[in-house]
Amino acid sequence: MAQVDTETYRELDTFMDVFNRVKADYVDKVDDATLMKGAIQGMLSSLDPHSSFLTDRDFENLRTQTDGNYGGLGLTVGQEDGAVKVIAPTEDTPAWRAGIKAGDYITHLDGKLVFGGTLDEAVDQMRGRPGTQVRLTIVRPGRDKPFDVTITREIIVLKPVKWEVKDGVGVININTFSKNVGADTRAAMLAVEKSLGKKPLGYIVDLRSNGGGLLDQAIEVTDVFLERGEIVSQRGREKSEIERFYARPGDLAHGLPVIVLIDAGTASASEIVAGALQDHHRAIVMGETSFGKGSVQTLLPLSANSALRLTTARYYTPSGRSVQEGGIEPDLPVPQLSDPDYKTRPRFREADLRRHLINEAKVDNSVLEDDVKDDPRFTATPEELEKKGIEDFQLHYALQTIGRLGPATTRTAAVAPRAAKR
Repeated sequence: MAQVDTETYRELDTFMDVFNRVKADYVDKVDDATLMKGAIQGMLSSLDPHSSFLTDRDFENLRTQTDGNYGGLGLTVGQEDGAVKVIAPTEDTPAWRAGIKAGDYITHLDGKLVFGGTLDEAVDQMRGRPGTQVRLTIVRPGRDKPFDVTITREIIVLKPVKWEVKDGVGVININTFSKNVGADTRAAMLAVEKSLGKKPLGYIVDLRSNGGGLLDQAIEVTDVFLERGEIVSQRGREKSEIERFYARPGDLAHGLPVIVLIDAGTASASEIVAGALQDHHRAIVMGETSFGKGSVQTLLPLSANSALRLTTARYYTPSGRSVQEGGIEPDLPVPQLSDPDYKTRPRFREADLRRHLINEAKVDNSVLEDDVKDDPRFTATPEELEKKGIEDFQLHYALQTIGRLGPATTRTAAVAPRAAKR
């Protein structure tokens, strides 16, 4: 222990030497707060992409994402090597209607370069008074040249849960796991039954482009569809640091068929839902491989106006698998054929992030033979689908699948039932 302390203090001495040399000799004057914030952010960024230092401004942005309404475009963005990258557009917002896609890079706002600036500065420029316009210059992987998109700001009203009935099927779209999403999902399912005047043929839970959110809400949503069994476990640094969460009795879907739609933007809390329902054989997971964020971040207050968001655990599905790096593989891979850029647009996932956590147990697929043949079910072009009135091929295919499943049969959990508790 004494040796560890000695090494730590030696490193701190080196840090203070650098700190003092910068203060004394840097070409411009720089205040202590700026240097310390940069040092803290550098320390945390060396750990993983999700650990960070939060100031008042960061807290406000976090609250806006989970609670509030604001004037803006409806984009969730991150920063990668100084570039502003689109994580996902929120459905039915100006950015979504303008065709902004996950994985796009925003290089300029109103002609001004944003590369190298802070993410807060870029977010502030995109937000503004409703009715005003902002011009985004977009670099889309797979396209030869950048292009401009002019978007009019609107009041972005966060509606995390939306529902509709299509072909007798209840479609529940969850775009984020903010507070009350579990209760809103239950209300949506009751509204579907009331709208039909009877039970639907089944449910489609659309988690595409859902970047995650609150763990407790992911547990609540999963619990809606399970009668019993484990939902998720999270494990810290020590083997003894294991916390498990279980379903309570009562399947609100009454055993009806369920399909969960996922894509490369389905991350974190969304993967908890998809993984649990897949492990229990309670739902067919359909679409594309998910993002692969299998880590848990904890907010640790430091002062009245700052906190540490630190990765403290990994989470595991009921069968004991981690989605870190690899993501959730769909039971039925279905491409989004209605997207003209589908084949050329690279998918951006957790494994592409610098310093991402390494999955402790990986599946070796090198012995498997790649199937390079095109699936005859998935050869339609966007133009052909448009002529048929199909705007969302993945949803269309999910609706067809529910229709083919026929009368619901009782589904049995694949893992041993446990006492229902939290």
